[in-house]
Amino acid sequence: MADWTADEMMTVAAARQLRDGTACFVGIGLPSTAANLARATHAPNLVLIYESGCLGAKPDRLPLSIGDGVLADTADAVVSVPEVFNYWLQPGRIDVGFLGAAQLDRYGNINTTVVGGDYDTPKVRLPGAGGAPEIAASCGEVVVIVRQDLRTFTERVDFVTSVGYGTGPGDRERLGLRGGGPRVVITDLGVLEPDPVTRELTLTHLHPGVTREQARAATGWDLAVAEAPAATAPPTAHELAVLRALEATKSDRRRQ
Repeated sequence: MADWTADEMMTVAAARQLRDGTACFVGIGLPSTAANLARATHAPNLVLIYESGCLGAKPDRLPLSIGDGVLADTADAVVSVPEVFNYWLQPGRIDVGFLGAAQLDRYGNINTTVVGGDYDTPKVRLPGAGGAPEIAASCGEVVVIVRQDLRTFTERVDFVTSVGYGTGPGDRERLGLRGGGPRVVITDLGVLEPDPVTRELTLTHLHPGVTREQARAATGWDLAVAEAPAATAPPTAHELAVLRALEATKSDRRRQ
């Protein structure tokens, strides 16, 4: 038995993707957990930017939403939402966008809007876009963190909330999107990266104890796999200790 859970492995692997000194536009949930883990471990100068207008937030606990007061209390500056998008995000001033997904397809397109049926009468109406479409369009690169299963990894997303690589090479350029698109997708099974030619997501790393057959079985399309996928380094004791301490702050606040 491993000393960590699949979610912990995923969160640690995602945190490692964030480089010290870069500016990261953070989504709430798994992205926020991983970003705060990165800032508390190897990337102390990571600049966290939240949609609510908090620039350089340094929360000592995991925020429960983009409106959590701890973000404004610890930020270098708090600006208006229009300024975050019009001045910081859309002109390409933010290095990394960190997103989750309810559905994801082979080209990294994300759905967080509706599942099943049509837009007006879906089977499930999700929280919606928020700032994700602009993050996916304009950040220098995008990191996606999402659990990998057949419900999430679909042949075709039911709604394109945030564009990855569209239908393949050239779509981002055709649509006039400034940002570079998804650089990496981190799941509870491994790491996927876009093929440099086809832009299709390819499994390049497997987490400890996971097989390529498991990853393929959890994917709703014929998953491309690198000839020799690398093994993800397991979480260190320090990474696990910091992550668990962060998670405990969220649980403690919900009990209050």
